[in-house]
Amino acid sequence: MANSLPVLKIGKHTPRYPLIQGGMGVRISGPGLAGAVARAGGIGTIASVGLAVASDIYDGRNYFEVNQIVLNQDVKKAKKRSGGGIIAVNAMVALTDYDLHIKASCEGCADIIISGAGLPLRLPELTKGFPDVALVPIVSSTKAASLIVRRWEKLYHRLPDAFVVETPLYAGGHLGVTKMEQVMDQSLSLETVIPELVRYIDEEVGEDIPVIGAGGIWDRDDMERVFALGARGVQMGTRFATTVEGDADMRFKQALIDAKEEDVVIIKSPVGIPGRALRSPFIKKFLEGTVESKPCFANCLSYCSYRTDKQAFCIAQALVDAFRGNWEEGLFFCGSNVAKITRMETVYEIFDDLFGEGQDRQVSARN
Repeated sequence: MANSLPVLKIGKHTPRYPLIQGGMGVRISGPGLAGAVARAGGIGTIASVGLAVASDIYDGRNYFEVNQIVLNQDVKKAKKRSGGGIIAVNAMVALTDYDLHIKASCEGCADIIISGAGLPLRLPELTKGFPDVALVPIVSSTKAASLIVRRWEKLYHRLPDAFVVETPLYAGGHLGVTKMEQVMDQSLSLETVIPELVRYIDEEVGEDIPVIGAGGIWDRDDMERVFALGARGVQMGTRFATTVEGDADMRFKQALIDAKEEDVVIIKSPVGIPGRALRSPFIKKFLEGTVESKPCFANCLSYCSYRTDKQAFCIAQALVDAFRGNWEEGLFFCGSNVAKITRMETVYEIFDDLFGEGQDRQVSARN
């Protein structure tokens, strides 16, 4: 299969395989997972949100400062573990300290910044001192992509190095649309958006900007289907969340392994957009209107319904509880394919299933 794969070139970076491991916060995709994926030949991704809480120097008052320090360190750790592979950072536009996340990522020598949960309209400005860092917006529609293209060309005289098209129909975590009814909107499917965006880039932009499909990617058939639409890469998150190399607590991984299709729900996140998650006891209470939240610890979002009017819950606290394996009080984000997880895999097992050549690759990784 390797000879028939598209070549995914993002700025100056070309992975051996056209696969990006999705960014999963809080610290579900940290340096362990990202480094292993990059070493296996994909693009490993660290999610930048909430890293301070896993640090010994976080004292409850220095969240923003510590998050920068840990993000910088985690990127460097992942680069070291990658054996020369490609490391990306996924940074949410909706974060209060978004600018600082970008700065720490660049100073930590991240190769690529992937940015969504809002339109990254200022990303070229924030990275202007780091020309080798590739910039990849996450979009759910051609309209959003065209807005970014026009703004970046006008203000910064540059274009995105790639686009990730994430469909809300199947993706995990925050779904990139503002209304609950848009989650199942077929006009936002990969089958609709990818060919439309590829055509827009070819006919109106006239530059070589690869499109990457995300949401519902699980196996080789899924990848080939997305490549046939015109994408040159795929992004996969949920399947990597339960890997041996994954950074989450074993109890987090077991919760996903045990999940069934009927356990997956769509919630209105405190961020103000829909999200896909497991129906943990905490989320069950939230859906019933009886949830009690732990207090906000860090004004981490530019908009938060819990901070402004005490609706919903502190999402940072709930994600931290999930990372630590607290099933009773955690928010366990996941994609629609979570029920397909039946055991822990290694990163190399996943790559072998997707691309073959596993034995050769494992031998080279050890040398």
